[in-house]
Amino acid sequence: MNISTFYLPGRVCSTKAIKEIAQKATEKYTMICLKPDIEWVYLGQARMIQVLEMSGATMVYADHFAKINEVVTEAPVIDYQIGALRDDFDFGAVLLWDTAKLKALVAQIDTEYEFAGLYDLRLRAEKLAHIPEYLYYEVETDTRKSGEKLFDYVDPRNRQVQIEMEQCVTAHLQRIGAYLKPGAYKPLPKAEDYPVTASVIIPCKNRARTIADAILSALAQKVRAPYSFNVIVVDDNSIDGTTEIIKEIQSSLPLKEGSGLGSLIHIAQDPTWHAIGGNWNVAIHDPRCGKYAIQLDSDDTYFDETTVQKFIDAFESGNYGMVIGTYQLTNMAGEILPPGVIDHREWTDDNGRNNALRINGLGAPRGFYVPLLRTINYPTTKYGEDYAVGLRISRDYPIGRIYDVLYNCRRWEDNSDANCDIVAMNRNNWYKDRLRTWELLARLK
Repeated sequence: MNISTFYLPGRVCSTKAIKEIAQKATEKYTMICLKPDIEWVYLGQARMIQVLEMSGATMVYADHFAKINEVVTEAPVIDYQIGALRDDFDFGAVLLWDTAKLKALVAQIDTEYEFAGLYDLRLRAEKLAHIPEYLYYEVETDTRKSGEKLFDYVDPRNRQVQIEMEQCVTAHLQRIGAYLKPGAYKPLPKAEDYPVTASVIIPCKNRARTIADAILSALAQKVRAPYSFNVIVVDDNSIDGTTEIIKEIQSSLPLKEGSGLGSLIHIAQDPTWHAIGGNWNVAIHDPRCGKYAIQLDSDDTYFDETTVQKFIDAFESGNYGMVIGTYQLTNMAGEILPPGVIDHREWTDDNGRNNALRINGLGAPRGFYVPLLRTINYPTTKYGEDYAVGLRISRDYPIGRIYDVLYNCRRWEDNSDANCDIVAMNRNNWYKDRLRTWELLARLK
């Protein structure tokens, strides 16, 4: 079938390996398999060749079936777009290249990577085409739930891989004219009078098991004079008892005078669609919101009573549109889960806003300068809303960092990303790729 076939053990590989493939490829088509034991549906390879020829693509990839312990399930993948810059984009295990175009791309490669060879190659490709047809079977060896895979890219053991991937995507942005130079920022909008210095924002929906922990963690914060804070809980039509818990805590606060507790504001949403992003918008536009808005998810807690003050100090020390802290993964009992502390040190002053287009999240907890945030607003969605805002801020405004642990990211069975099926994962990944596409287009302009 005029195919030169090569095996690479996964998406992380060297430039040397890619060059060897290009050198040894003698047929019209080159197939790179990232997993062993590929089984084809009838005429599956022929169909990939057919679409490669019809589309004029540099490379095609296809939906497939996954075999897990001899159980076969569908494993669809998503369309590629110019914002699909994350290095873990899932093409499946089979990549079929036009050999002539592959060789031409490899001839352009001027940097030797130990880990980012394949990433560098596909970023250079002009057209990558997805075939939404199930054309082969692959054996799936990583059977962890989605929530367990979520933090692989920030595992300290993968630090050198991350450094190379950042170098690779930065070079790509420079080639296409979307690179942002360090230090070229717009001035922040001026702040008017605010009722408090900072507001802790807690959006929630049906979190009866965890909402009390989150609220009490926020109320226990201590700030120095002349600073002040409040806690804004936005309840999005909970029906599991969450609303009653919020009201019970609120009614108990007058009995705790002198404890240093901030005030608790309860916003009950109307029954229209809000999602997490819409709940944030209601909070930041509320006249009781402070100058700085600090995130706390309804199933997480702050590390100790100093989190809000550390955010205030960071904002007051620099002209930041956003400040990102450091968190640790724990279970509901407070026990540390691997990979433990996640500090997102890949966010650097000189290149963080370029690398932001590669990574799948900017870190937590997040604080925002409200006069700026009110001009941007959150997208009204329940996934990726924080990433969208962070990307937009990073384009024009500096982002500060706090490397002290400020936050307990608590993993449990009801986390929104704990165990997504393939359809939900694809929808989430496609949306974040679309956010990157829009941001990339804005930077190209």
